[in-house]
Amino acid sequence: MPSEAAVQQIWIWSLVIYAVVLGVVALMLTLILRTARQIHGGVAAIWAAGQKVANNTIQIPLLARTNHLVSRTLDSAVRTAGAVGAIEQHASSCPSCPACVTGGGKGRR
Repeated sequence: MPSEAAVQQIWIWSLVIYAVVLGVVALMLTLILRTARQIHGGVAAIWAAGQKVANNTIQIPLLARTNHLVSRTLDSAVRTAGAVGAIEQHASSCPSCPACVTGGGKGRR
């Protein structure tokens, strides 16, 4: 059977080891918490940048419709220019214009 002094010494060493382990664990938890906060700050910055990118690029899918409408407008403008050219050519060679267009002349050639 161990003596009372030996038991007391084992208890003291146990408490010292416990205090050292507790200190190391507290230090490690503090470092983990600090790192987690840094990660959270980085993630927040990435999230904010991602939101800005999303806000700046949300209209890109609408460009396909815009391009389609612009193409139709260009086609219409080309047809209108052709019609205007035909009218101009007719008017330059028709002595009774504009009466022929409105129905008061000889008619079209």
